[in-house]
Amino acid sequence: MKTLLKNAREQKGLKTREVAQILGIDQALISKFESGTRKPTKEQISKLARLLEIDYETLMIAWLKEKILYEIGDDEFALKALMVAEEEIKYNRTISNLKISTSLEKLLQEIDVLKAKLDTYRQFDSYRITQALELEYTFESNRIEGNTMTLRETDMVINEGLTISGKSMREHLEAINHHEAIGFIKDLMQKNNSLNERDLLSIHNLILRGIIPEDAGRYRKVQVMIKGSSHMPPQPFMVAKEMEDYFIWYEINKNKLHPVILAAEMHERLVTIHPFIDGNGRTSRLVMNLILMQKGYLITNIKGDYETRMQYYQSLETAQTKNNKEDFILFIAQIEKQSLERYIDIIAQ
Repeated sequence: MKTLLKNAREQKGLKTREVAQILGIDQALISKFESGTRKPTKEQISKLARLLEIDYETLMIAWLKEKILYEIGDDEFALKALMVAEEEIKYNRTISNLKISTSLEKLLQEIDVLKAKLDTYRQFDSYRITQALELEYTFESNRIEGNTMTLRETDMVINEGLTISGKSMREHLEAINHHEAIGFIKDLMQKNNSLNERDLLSIHNLILRGIIPEDAGRYRKVQVMIKGSSHMPPQPFMVAKEMEDYFIWYEINKNKLHPVILAAEMHERLVTIHPFIDGNGRTSRLVMNLILMQKGYLITNIKGDYETRMQYYQSLETAQTKNNKEDFILFIAQIEKQSLERYIDIIAQ
């Protein structure tokens, strides 16, 4: 920045004394700005840019760069800190422009009223009710992905250890694996640890265990396409970086956003990266529900019937291709509200 200021002043044919007089700044300060021994204030930068006809953005970037380097120097954590700062700046710029629609705001308020009501009924929680709802969740989450087992057949496989005639080994494993993955995220919920890469890979490993063992718990190494979607996931060499950014985003936002918005965002962001060969949808929904349960909410169980599945896919497509997440967040919020209403009706009887 010092060279920028001095060169611009000399090109204008001005002496430091003249610049100081015009701007009402001490001449010694102008000399120190040009030698780099003192830094101008933001207001002084604005004045200097106008007088010396320097592009304001160029001068501000040079000024901010020097401030950052002065503060962090060559500290061993400097680059990591800059990455986190970059994500937070992006978030703050986004959140300052984020307009939560009236309908979403109203829905979140209704959800929080139901959540407060649910909290008063917690002593009536029943293991059998929870078990039944988790069975439904496994059934519906697998049905979304094309599993043809009925709810009763899913129950027989998981709870009775039976084999269903006419159903593939993969369908049996999908039921067993998803049930175990629910148990795993419930353990994580009890520990209340912040979601990390190790836990995410463990969830995915459970989902694909015995189905595609070589890819279970591992990021993909090939390009993939999402059936029925125009969204193209990132190239495989970008996946690790995208996932690193995913967890940085989570750490920044986990205590800033409404839990339903946070959970929906984590679902959408993960399935948009599509980091795995298979099992992205189930893993994304489990991550979403882990976050909801950690915050005291209920599992959001997206149904696998045609109408609901199409609404789910279409709202995801809008988020991925039009950078508009409103429909998807509303969709998740509506299902969370339905889950709360249903559960309260059951345990209040």
